[in-house]
Order: sequence, then structure tokens, then C-alpha cells
Amino acid sequence: MVAEEPGDRGLAEVAAAQLGLVTVSQLREVGIGRSATRHRIASGRLHVVLPSVLAVGSPVLQPQGKETAALLSAGDDTVLSHDTAAALWGLAATPSSVAITVIGRHLRSRPGLEVHRVADLDIRDARLHLGFPVTSPARTLIDCAGNPGIDRLLNEARALKLVTDSEIYAAMGRCPRRKGVAALRGLLAAEKDSGFTRSKAERILKRLVREAGLERPIYNTYVEGVEADAYWPRVKLVVEVDGHQFHGHYQAFQRDRAKANRLVAAGFVVLRFTWTQLRQRPFQVVAEIARTLGRLEARAA
Repeated sequence: MVAEEPGDRGLAEVAAAQLGLVTVSQLREVGIGRSATRHRIASGRLHVVLPSVLAVGSPVLQPQGKETAALLSAGDDTVLSHDTAAALWGLAATPSSVAITVIGRHLRSRPGLEVHRVADLDIRDARLHLGFPVTSPARTLIDCAGNPGIDRLLNEARALKLVTDSEIYAAMGRCPRRKGVAALRGLLAAEKDSGFTRSKAERILKRLVREAGLERPIYNTYVEGVEADAYWPRVKLVVEVDGHQFHGHYQAFQRDRAKANRLVAAGFVVLRFTWTQLRQRPFQVVAEIARTLGRLEARAA
């Protein structure tokens, strides 16, 4: 049994409130100086997570420990942002590194910590979510707009009722020169294309498949009681074209998700493409279909 040392009780209380983490300055506040800190690190009682943040007891971080460590390291006037914010809002998978935005000061990025800087951040563009300061859904979409798949993030945010288009436009108006605004405006404008109809989407998909020389699927058929835009029965692949504006409203979008879940549960592979992808990134659409067909064919061989 390790004897209790000065500061241990205060250290335990601070760490318990911070997912097992503590900062160097907090160590000093509970009476643990530099020498004692080094001794605890050497003996495995403290573990360095970031230069100014340590884990107490175990080097294995608790869920959302990386996000907590990043905020503790950066200090005040910091919010989780970009891909990290998208993950916290349930729009994307958790990234390997933590992205933060610091306000009105400079901080260096380091392995595992991606730092963005802004002169100021409007209070309407920040929220407290899951106990963390994080960019609002609208600001998160702006920050992620330069990344592949932003149309999917946008649809997901709408489906989860996290944001409205008017809120997105308002957020863009508060940071008109922000990187990502132009891309997001372009995406919103493309969605309003009056030519976006199911028949036109189907014609584009058929043309892409034909011109790429891919195996011809069955179009507009029913699979497991679900209508599929394109179906490759030999390898159980279904391709669907979706989009918030195309399907019209939240309930329809949710029905599409339920359809996809039903097919996946029955052992089918489902690929979903948006109108924007078909229209602006056709080569990526073809490449993903071809890659999936090849993988499924190899598995069936």
C-alpha cells in the first residue's frame, strides 16, 4: 500500500472532477511541486498526456478524456471545433486528434492537438454541449465545409434537427470571410437547383454507371420490401440517391434512414450519394461504386 503524500487528497478531488486529469498549475495549487511531480511521473502515479496536462493513476484516458485534456491545456476562451465538434454533435466519427479554436491569442498545434485561432467568436456561435464548450452546429458546418463529405454532414445536422438553413445563413453572415463560407454557400445554392428531380438523378446515375463500364444494375426495384434506386443482386449491393431538399422534409429523411438500416440488417451493402455528389463529384461516385463492387466480388469468390 502506497502511503498518502502531501497533496494526494486535493489531487484526487481535482482529478475526479476532470475525468482523471489534472494540469501542472493545479498540481502546484494542491501543494505538489516540480520535484514531487517528477517523482510521481517516474513512479507511474502520473502520466503525461500533454505538456501541461497529466493523467492520474492510469495512462488510459476515459471516454472524452482527449477532449478534456485539450481544453485543460488550452485554458480559457477555447472551444472544441471542426471535426471534433462534428463528432460531439453526432454528425461524424470521432477523429484521431482533437481540434480546438482559441479566441484572441496564439497557441501551437502539437501531435494529437489541432489548434485554430480566431480574433473573436460571437456568443451565438458557441454552445455548451455534453459538458463541453463547442462551436454551434451552424459554425461547425462552416468550419468543416472544406472537407469531403460536407453535404452528408449538412443533411445529418438537418435530420437531427440541430440546425436550420436560416441559422446557417445567419452564422455565415457573422463570419463572411471565414474559410468554408464560400463552399457552404455553394452547397446550399446547388441544393436549390430546380432541376433536381428523381428522374434526373436516376438518369445521371445510369449514365455514370454506363460510361464507367460497370456491371449494369437493376434500377427502381424492390429489395426486401424496400425500393432501391439501383441494385446489384449478385453481390447484394444497393445504391440510393438522397438529399434533404430532394426528399422534402425531416420525416421522409428519417424514413430513408430506416430503409437503409433494414437493408443493412438483412446483409446488404448500401451506398448513399447526394445530388451534390452526383452533380459535382461524379468521378468519386463511380470510384466508390467500383471499389465496393470489387470488394464484394472478391468476398463472394
